[in-house]
Amino acid sequence: MCGFDKEKGPGRLMKKGFTLILVGHINFILGAIIHGSILRHVSKPNDQITTEFTAANIISVTSGLLSIATGIIAILVSRNLSIWKLHIGLLISSFLNVLLSAACGVGLLLAISLTIANEGRGLLLGCNFTDLPVNARSPVNADCPFDTTRIYDTALSLWFPCVLLAGLETGLSIWCFVVGLVLRGLGPCSHTYLKEQLEEEALTNRAAADPEYSLQGRSLIVQHSAYA
Repeated sequence: MCGFDKEKGPGRLMKKGFTLILVGHINFILGAIIHGSILRHVSKPNDQITTEFTAANIISVTSGLLSIATGIIAILVSRNLSIWKLHIGLLISSFLNVLLSAACGVGLLLAISLTIANEGRGLLLGCNFTDLPVNARSPVNADCPFDTTRIYDTALSLWFPCVLLAGLETGLSIWCFVVGLVLRGLGPCSHTYLKEQLEEEALTNRAAADPEYSLQGRSLIVQHSAYA
């Protein structure tokens, strides 16, 4: 997990960043489609709020946006390994995205389970029920202010890809978080020497631009090595 080197690591990090941006965009678009085609009709029908559907969709859309932000930060870090502020940004954004993407996956699985368990009745809360049993597979028995054609199948066909995308976002964010730990030399990745190499490289570059800084930078490196 801590195998990140200066040669191949930046390229891999950039690929993961682009993948996060792509996955985040797809997840955001799917969430918007679900809200526009389904949830806007059942988010508050007759003052009844379907909390499980609305919350899961909001988390899904937010997770997509945060994945895009994390991907952008990952790309910036891959091009600027010596900037510690970007390391902190990558750690924070990837950690938050792990939590949000995991919550998104759990919320969507809950929404799918409830929808399948009650045969999609939660999707028809805005309809006027008749005396006959009404479910999402027999919408002809209900008077609805919206088109109920295949609403049950449409919801599930969009939710399942969102669950897979949420899992992918979680895995990629965990990888980016581990890279952040490696770059900062923290946690289980503190035994790597990449942080020291980057700091030494940054001091060398600054010393080349400012000769008066050279002696001070070398003394700091010596002191750090002594304490290590």
